[in-house]
Formats: sequence, structure tokens, C-alpha cells
Amino acid sequence: MNHLFSPYQLKGLSLKNRVVMPPMCQYSVTKKDGIATDWHYTHYVSRAIGGASLIIIEMTDVEPDGRISDYDLGLWSDEQVPALARIVEACHQYGAKVGIQIAHAGRKAEDADVPVAPSAIPFDENSKTPRALSTDEVKEMVTKFRSAVKRAVQAGVDVIELHGAHGYLIHQFHSPLTNKRTDEYGKDLSKFGKEVIQAAKSEMPEDMPLIMRISAQEYVEGGYGIHESIEFSKEYQDAGVDMFHISAGGEGPIAAEGRPGTHVAYQVPLARSIRQALDIPVIAVGRLDEPSLANAVIGNEDADLVAVGRGMLRNPYWTLEAATILRKEIELPKQYSLGFPRNNR
Repeated sequence: MNHLFSPYQLKGLSLKNRVVMPPMCQYSVTKKDGIATDWHYTHYVSRAIGGASLIIIEMTDVEPDGRISDYDLGLWSDEQVPALARIVEACHQYGAKVGIQIAHAGRKAEDADVPVAPSAIPFDENSKTPRALSTDEVKEMVTKFRSAVKRAVQAGVDVIELHGAHGYLIHQFHSPLTNKRTDEYGKDLSKFGKEVIQAAKSEMPEDMPLIMRISAQEYVEGGYGIHESIEFSKEYQDAGVDMFHISAGGEGPIAAEGRPGTHVAYQVPLARSIRQALDIPVIAVGRLDEPSLANAVIGNEDADLVAVGRGMLRNPYWTLEAATILRKEIELPKQYSLGFPRNNR
């Protein structure tokens, strides 16, 4: 039976265990130029030393006004590639594979003078009203995603993740709450996402997997649920997605009757549903910080990989600790070997 520390293979991606560091924005660009800093280097490389098999670099945006804030990473310029390449190379030295999440915040771009979106609908009463993209601008946006993926591949990443969750631009297009267009991108809500997927694949090596993060359920009145997300995920799978990263929420205010649970693993049933319906690998995420729970998600075949977010923010060496608790074999950095039991069996 597979467990948290069994290896995993997807196309050309070989992972030593099932532990993923998910993308988590650091808001730590210091010059607003989108270039990774020493903070990013230390942040990611320490988790590679800490045993994570796959590190997905935070939301990295395709244009300056596509960022949540001016302090986020970008890949709209060749000047942003070397700093990311330095991080990727260092993580590789410690046995971790590296992905990067390519994205555009759409109407949730807080520092943009005028955010853009599928339709001119603000996120909430405190947010700026976005400008609806023209049909030609939507097509140009697809090209911007393709260029960003090309630069990510140049930086040496092992996998690409497209951000189609949490109320950002791709999500905004496939949600009927935020896409009120009458053109081709309104008649087919998943068209923009499918074109971005195809553009990304055109720049990726054939054996490199493409991950897409989705919100499998919108916790808002009138929002879509698991049945609808299975349908659009199937279209994304047919367009070229190799694995889904299953989250939820992020679009609109959370209504009391639809508020997600506060219990651990509340999103795992969503991951399991997508995995079973599409027969496709998935990453589960959401309050899975307890090692025995993360291990059970793999052992019970609810997901193929487990993303540990807040737990890894608290402890860069979460993976090493989890292996000790679960009594699993893992390669320890020799410099830290005295801090862990000699026999993990």
C-alpha cells in the first residue's frame, strides 16, 4: 500500500515522497520589480533541505497589474528568470523538484489602478471595479501566460501549475458569477482556461506534467459545486492538464449557509471526487498538517500527493519530522542527523 513516503512518478516527474509544499504568497519583492529576493531563496531552499519532494513556488504573475500586490513575483520579463533559476538549482541540489504557479489576479489585483476581469464586477464593496477585457485582450492574455510559462521552463522548473482557483483570473472566467460576457469567452466559460492550458503545453517539454489548481466548490450563494467543477475539469483534462490541485472557495463573500468546515481535511472529499470521476491524479490540500492524517489521505487513495501549507510555514522540516513520527525511512541531511532518531523503522 502506498504511503506518504512512497515514491511517485508522473510523466517525467519523479518524486521521492508524496509531500508537496503548495504555493503560498510571500509578498516579499522589495523593489516592486517582480524579481525573487534572498528571502525567497532561503524560504524555498530550506524546505528542500527539510525533505519536501515537490516545492511549488508561489503565485507568479504574467503582467505587473496581474499581481495581487506590487510585492509579488512575476515572469513577464526575462530579467526575472535568473533569480528563479538560482532557487530551482539550489532546491535540486537537496533532492527536491520544483514547480511554479503561473497566474493573473484579475479583479483581485489590489494595487492595479484599474484591474481587469471577464466582466466589470467588483469582488466586494471595498474593491475596485474592474474593466472588462475585450475579446482581443483576452487572446493577448493567453499569449502572456504562454510567455510566462516559457520563462519558467528556461528557469529549469520540473512542473508548471496554472492557478485556476481562489477567485483569480482563470477562475473568474469559468465561474458564472463573474463571467457575464456575450462573446465566445462567455458562451463557453472554460474557453479561456482551455486556451491557456494549450498555450502552456506548447512551451513545455513533452514529458513535463501540467498541474492546474482549481476551486472545486464556491462557498457563495449561487456559486458552482462539485458537479459543475467535475464538468469543467474534464474539459481542462482534455485540453492537456495532467494533475489537479484541489482547493475551494475564493470567489465572492462566503455566505453563512455555505461556509466551509473548520475541521481538518474538509477539502479531501472534493479531491477524491475529482480523482474518481476523471481518473486523474490529484493533490489534496487544506488542514492536512497532522502526519498520520496526511499519510491516511495517501493510503486511502483519496489523493496522490498531499500539500502541507501552514504546517510548512511553521516548520521548514515538517517532512523530516513526519517521517520520524510515522517511522518511515528518509534521507536526513547529515548535518542534522543527531537531531533525529537513528532508526526510523
